[in-house]
Amino acid sequence: MIGREAGIRFLQRVVEESTADQTEALFMTADSSLARFSRSAIHQHVAERNRTLILRVVLGKRVAVVTTNRLQLSSVRASLQRAISLAKVQPSNEEFVSLADPEPIPGMDTFSKNTGLLTPDKKGKIIQEIFVLMKERGLKASGVFSDGEVEVAVVNSLGVEAYQKYSDLFLHLIAGNGDSSGYASFVSRELDHLDVGTLVKEAAEKASRGDPIQVEPGEYEVILEPYAVSELLAFLAYLGFHALAVQEGRSFFCDGFGKKMVDEKVTVYDDGLDPEGLQVPFDFEGIPKRKIIFFGNGVAKNVTYDSYTAAREGKKSTGHALAAPNTEGPIPINLFMNGGESSREEMIRSVRRGIYVTRFHYTNVVEPRKAVITGMTRDGTFLIEEGEIKRPVKNLRFTESILGALSRVSAVSKDRRICSEGAIYSRRFVTGTVVPALKVDGFHFSGVSSL
Repeated sequence: MIGREAGIRFLQRVVEESTADQTEALFMTADSSLARFSRSAIHQHVAERNRTLILRVVLGKRVAVVTTNRLQLSSVRASLQRAISLAKVQPSNEEFVSLADPEPIPGMDTFSKNTGLLTPDKKGKIIQEIFVLMKERGLKASGVFSDGEVEVAVVNSLGVEAYQKYSDLFLHLIAGNGDSSGYASFVSRELDHLDVGTLVKEAAEKASRGDPIQVEPGEYEVILEPYAVSELLAFLAYLGFHALAVQEGRSFFCDGFGKKMVDEKVTVYDDGLDPEGLQVPFDFEGIPKRKIIFFGNGVAKNVTYDSYTAAREGKKSTGHALAAPNTEGPIPINLFMNGGESSREEMIRSVRRGIYVTRFHYTNVVEPRKAVITGMTRDGTFLIEEGEIKRPVKNLRFTESILGALSRVSAVSKDRRICSEGAIYSRRFVTGTVVPALKVDGFHFSGVSSL
């Protein structure tokens, strides 16, 4: 870890060394560790420390990006020259206007010292506690437990100076019993918020309902747990909640703004400043986050912007730039859905015959403009009959339009929970999605999964 003053000072010197018309320096540090366990045995523990400098330079309307983790001044100078050389041979992008101008950034605490004190030994003891609690229930535990500290600093030649230090930890837990399994997950910036007993109970109850039976594919009423709902929102964010998708004509929002697209009980937004989620005060251009509503009572409202997509429309960035080079667009990463008026128990009681879904996996896009995806259920799929959860069922494959499903929402839970996939294979920057459970009147299952 480098700290605010040293980080900003380092980047200022980098930017001052540049001879480009405009220069942006993004510096990220990550100190993280991860433990994997399977069938109640820890089989892997890895740790990583990394520092990454991303340089973006502008010559007129030519832009180039170079990434390095060689941070000696001579190496940084060489990376700058390489970026400038690359910019000289890039085609001119006539739609590029400028890097971001500075704006005031709200102060907030996103780091916990307690999380930073989570040593491998302490992590091992927590996992061993999980094993003991699972054994008492006749179950085996599998999953991932990871913690990290991350710094993000951004400086550009127009005056942007931003720094933030983050802590995070996440625990994905699967309880196993023969052919049955149950899932529970935790994410926070604060170690003290982790309640192992509650997490074990949630996963274990799903794995202890007997052997799964097979049900026929078809259209069912469904109860979607927040884990499943969060995945649906993540696909909407990727496919269409941002300006680049609209500008390129591939978003489901194209020609839909101001129209009712989903049920009026559905309000979805992005807010990096909301303390109920994992707060992120600014984006990777150093621009403060703004709350953006995508669906307001079912009506299509707005999308997110970074400096590039905003300039194309004569607008301001909403603080949703991802790290350069970014060809995906300003995808929102702090998603929320409003809660409703129902309890989960009331929602289950209202189902005559349906399916209870804990989460999805192996989910992929079928039709981007219609937000059609396909995937499978996993780790807690149950048959509901006459208002009661009866038996586990074998995992089902679904093919469904997310917009269509959200148009058939008949109940939304009062309670919400924060969900996160964590960051296992990519650059560490853990974010969360805060969502309720949903009842959907009509969800299409296209087959039975063999997994």
